[in-house]
Amino acid sequence: MADRTARSEQNTNELDRRTHSRDGEPPAGGDGAVRIAALNDALRRSFVGGHVIETPGVRVLPKAERIALLLAVRRFDNFDGDNDPHGEHDFGAVAVGAQRCFWKIDAYDRDLRGHSPDPANPAVTTRVLTLMLAEEY
Repeated sequence: MADRTARSEQNTNELDRRTHSRDGEPPAGGDGAVRIAALNDALRRSFVGGHVIETPGVRVLPKAERIALLLAVRRFDNFDGDNDPHGEHDFGAVAVGAQRCFWKIDAYDRDLRGHSPDPANPAVTTRVLTLMLAEEY
Protein backbone atom coordinates (compact mmCIF):
# COMPACT_ATOMS: atom_id res chain seq x y z
CA MET A 1 0.00 0.00 0.00
CA ALA A 2 2.84 2.38 0.86
CA ASP A 3 4.34 1.73 -2.58
CA ARG A 4 1.05 2.62 -4.27
CA THR A 5 0.72 5.79 -2.17
CA ALA A 6 4.28 6.81 -3.07
CA ARG A 7 3.54 6.24 -6.77
CA SER A 8 0.34 8.27 -6.50
CA GLU A 9 2.26 11.10 -4.82
CA GLN A 10 4.95 10.89 -7.52
CA ASN A 11 2.29 11.05 -10.26
CA THR A 12 0.70 14.10 -8.60
CA ASN A 13 4.09 15.84 -8.34
CA GLU A 14 4.78 15.16 -12.03
CA LEU A 15 1.31 16.43 -12.89
CA ASP A 16 2.01 19.60 -10.87
CA ARG A 17 5.14 20.23 -12.95
CA ARG A 18 3.26 19.75 -16.24
CA THR A 19 0.13 21.74 -15.35
CA HIS A 20 1.49 24.65 -13.31
CA SER A 21 3.63 27.58 -14.27
CA ARG A 22 6.88 28.46 -12.48
CA ASP A 23 4.97 30.56 -9.94
CA GLY A 24 2.81 27.56 -8.99
CA GLU A 25 -0.41 28.85 -10.55
CA PRO A 26 -2.48 26.70 -12.90
CA PRO A 27 -2.34 27.79 -16.52
CA ALA A 28 -4.92 30.24 -17.74
CA GLY A 29 -8.21 28.51 -18.38
CA GLY A 30 -10.94 29.92 -16.21
CA ASP A 31 -11.87 27.74 -13.30
CA GLY A 32 -8.96 25.34 -13.49
CA ALA A 33 -10.49 23.11 -16.18
CA VAL A 34 -7.02 22.41 -17.62
CA ARG A 35 -5.78 21.19 -14.23
CA ILE A 36 -8.95 19.19 -13.58
CA ALA A 37 -8.67 17.54 -17.02
CA ALA A 38 -5.03 16.62 -16.34
CA LEU A 39 -5.92 15.09 -12.96
CA ASN A 40 -8.88 13.21 -14.47
CA ASP A 41 -6.71 11.96 -17.34
CA ALA A 42 -4.07 10.74 -14.89
CA LEU A 43 -6.65 8.69 -12.96
CA ARG A 44 -8.31 7.34 -16.10
CA ARG A 45 -5.03 6.30 -17.74
CA SER A 46 -3.43 4.69 -14.68
CA PHE A 47 -6.28 3.94 -12.23
CA VAL A 48 -3.97 5.46 -9.60
CA GLY A 49 -4.78 8.59 -7.61
CA GLY A 50 -8.41 7.84 -6.82
CA HIS A 51 -10.98 5.07 -6.62
CA VAL A 52 -12.28 2.92 -9.48
CA ILE A 53 -15.77 1.48 -9.11
CA GLU A 54 -17.49 -1.04 -11.36
CA THR A 55 -21.29 -1.27 -11.39
CA PRO A 56 -22.94 -4.69 -10.94
CA GLY A 57 -23.40 -5.06 -14.71
CA VAL A 58 -19.70 -4.53 -15.35
CA ARG A 59 -18.68 -6.91 -12.56
CA VAL A 60 -20.61 -9.80 -14.13
CA LEU A 61 -19.08 -9.37 -17.61
CA PRO A 62 -16.79 -12.19 -18.70
CA LYS A 63 -13.20 -11.54 -17.64
CA ALA A 64 -12.00 -10.88 -21.22
CA GLU A 65 -14.73 -8.24 -21.72
CA ARG A 66 -13.90 -6.55 -18.40
CA ILE A 67 -10.24 -6.38 -19.36
CA ALA A 68 -11.14 -4.98 -22.79
CA LEU A 69 -13.36 -2.37 -21.10
CA LEU A 70 -10.60 -1.28 -18.73
CA LEU A 71 -8.16 -0.94 -21.63
CA ALA A 72 -10.69 1.01 -23.71
CA VAL A 73 -11.25 3.46 -20.86
CA ARG A 74 -7.51 3.91 -20.32
CA ARG A 75 -6.96 4.62 -24.02
CA PHE A 76 -9.98 6.90 -24.50
CA ASP A 77 -9.09 10.30 -25.95
CA ASN A 78 -12.11 11.22 -28.08
CA PHE A 79 -13.05 14.38 -26.19
CA ASP A 80 -15.11 17.00 -28.01
CA GLY A 81 -17.64 19.73 -27.33
CA ASP A 82 -20.50 17.23 -27.15
CA ASN A 83 -19.09 14.82 -24.57
CA ASP A 84 -16.77 17.28 -22.78
CA PRO A 85 -18.45 20.72 -22.78
CA HIS A 86 -16.46 21.99 -19.77
CA GLY A 87 -13.09 20.60 -20.89
CA GLU A 88 -12.64 18.51 -17.73
CA HIS A 89 -12.32 15.05 -19.35
CA ASP A 90 -14.76 13.58 -16.83
CA PHE A 91 -17.00 11.42 -19.06
CA GLY A 92 -16.75 9.09 -22.03
CA ALA A 93 -18.43 6.24 -23.87
CA VAL A 94 -16.69 3.16 -25.25
CA ALA A 95 -17.89 0.05 -27.05
CA VAL A 96 -16.58 -3.35 -26.05
CA GLY A 97 -17.94 -6.16 -28.17
CA ALA A 98 -21.71 -5.75 -28.16
CA GLN A 99 -21.62 -3.70 -24.95
CA ARG A 100 -21.79 0.08 -24.90
CA CYS A 101 -20.19 1.35 -21.69
CA PHE A 102 -19.83 4.71 -19.99
CA TRP A 103 -17.21 5.96 -17.58
CA LYS A 104 -17.55 9.00 -15.34
CA ILE A 105 -15.17 10.75 -12.95
CA ASP A 106 -16.57 12.62 -9.96
CA ALA A 107 -14.58 14.83 -7.57
CA TYR A 108 -15.51 14.42 -3.90
CA ASP A 109 -14.13 15.89 -0.71
CA ARG A 110 -11.48 13.78 1.03
CA ASP A 111 -14.09 12.11 3.28
CA LEU A 112 -16.31 11.18 0.32
CA ARG A 113 -19.24 12.98 1.95
CA GLY A 114 -19.88 15.62 -0.72
CA HIS A 115 -18.47 17.46 -3.69
CA SER A 116 -14.87 18.62 -3.55
CA PRO A 117 -14.45 22.25 -2.49
CA ASP A 118 -11.78 22.58 -5.22
CA PRO A 119 -11.59 19.76 -7.82
CA ALA A 120 -8.35 21.24 -9.19
CA ASN A 121 -6.62 20.65 -5.84
CA PRO A 122 -5.74 16.99 -5.13
CA ALA A 123 -5.03 17.82 -1.48
CA VAL A 124 -8.76 18.36 -0.87
CA THR A 125 -10.18 16.02 -3.53
CA THR A 126 -10.79 12.30 -3.92
CA ARG A 127 -11.54 11.28 -7.50
CA VAL A 128 -13.90 8.40 -8.20
CA LEU A 129 -14.03 6.80 -11.65
CA THR A 130 -17.19 4.74 -12.21
CA LEU A 131 -17.49 2.20 -15.02
CA MET A 132 -21.02 1.24 -16.06
CA LEU A 133 -22.96 -0.43 -18.85
CA ALA A 134 -24.99 2.09 -20.86
CA GLU A 135 -28.17 0.31 -19.76
CA GLU A 136 -27.26 1.03 -16.12
CA TYR A 137 -27.00 4.79 -16.69
